[in-house]
Amino acid sequence: MEGFGDDEIESVIWIGREVSVYRIPPLKANEGHRAQEWGDLGLPLWKGRIRIIERSSGVALQFEDATTGERMYMTLIVTEWLREVTNRGAVFAKADYDPAKPCVEAVLDSSRYFVVRVEDNGKKAYIGMGFLDRSDSFDFNVALQDYTKRWKVQQNPQTAEENKPSPHIPAGPKKDYSLKEGQTFSINIPGRKSNLNTSTPQSSFDLLGGSSSSSESSIGGGGGGFPLLPPPPSAPRKR
Repeated sequence: MEGFGDDEIESVIWIGREVSVYRIPPLKANEGHRAQEWGDLGLPLWKGRIRIIERSSGVALQFEDATTGERMYMTLIVTEWLREVTNRGAVFAKADYDPAKPCVEAVLDSSRYFVVRVEDNGKKAYIGMGFLDRSDSFDFNVALQDYTKRWKVQQNPQTAEENKPSPHIPAGPKKDYSLKEGQTFSINIPGRKSNLNTSTPQSSFDLLGGSSSSSESSIGGGGGGFPLLPPPPSAPRKR
């Protein structure tokens, strides 16, 4: 990714107010970097702020002076096998972030420290970066993840189409079936009279829809209940 042009419009995705930069040793194995191998973490090579800047050409991590905002310049250290070659030219500390090959790698032993790959004229340098507050490192990760998601959508527009609602599902505003203030509703139960005369004796209803008055005899009739049947006649006696 090429550097930013002066005429490009930039937007700041995130700012880290306090960040430390460390010179890190060569990676001994492919298992990853460890911050504890960087020496005294209280004595960084440089301290300042970091800004994640987005322009039309891409995104970059830019290290700046926390007070003046001036860009950080440092000596580029290139590691080749077991020897270190130092390029004395002043190199602008800016890392272009490409989601296809991210330039940021988290260390194995801490959530506050990262390794950043800086490239210039085909040469690569790896610097250590650490945040004083763990919440800053979390926000730093989230900012890069959000940009990566947007980048993937731009690279695969059909993915955004797949996430649209199905055309078979009715679209539009949801209907509100809740009762408004002052509204009521009634439920009609089969077998029950809708209007009961309060002056009549209280009635009770059975499960089949019949009713019987409490003032009537439990054996007598009246009402809509089932009447009690007389017992069957006794069989005639044999002589």
